[in-house]
Amino acid sequence: MRIAIGSDHRGFSLKSHLIEVLVGWEHEVVDLGPDSDLSIDYPDIASAVGEQVSEQQVERGILICGTGIGMSITANKFSGVRAAPCHDSATVELSRRHNDLNILCLAAKDDSIGTTAAELVEIWLQTPFDAGRHARRLEKIAALENRTAADDKSDTTADN
Repeated sequence: MRIAIGSDHRGFSLKSHLIEVLVGWEHEVVDLGPDSDLSIDYPDIASAVGEQVSEQQVERGILICGTGIGMSITANKFSGVRAAPCHDSATVELSRRHNDLNILCLAAKDDSIGTTAAELVEIWLQTPFDAGRHARRLEKIAALENRTAADDKSDTTADN
């Protein structure tokens, strides 16, 4: 699977660890930064990963910041992205089964050595989307997203 990954400075160490894990599991990893633990603004990285997932350049994405919240807020601005912070095996599994989560957001503070994060990523990668009634719900979310995009376009043309 082709996976984009990025972090802010707080998540740099965990991101580096997860890249090694993912490559070991024979996934293709696209590292979208940063290249060090120097301070960086998380929206820049979340935008890069969100765009790659939205444009289907990658199948999934992983984002890491202090809590996972800021990354998910930013990534969800992109069409077709479903990003959420997950901190335990139950939320990770249900995020895939019910929501077809395509960007997993992790908290750097939850994991100092990467073991738990790697376990969460493994569950997330191996859990399928259940479809069924959940597909109908995702269609409703997509319709809202499309309506909002159409509203944005009409607002732009009204100003001209």
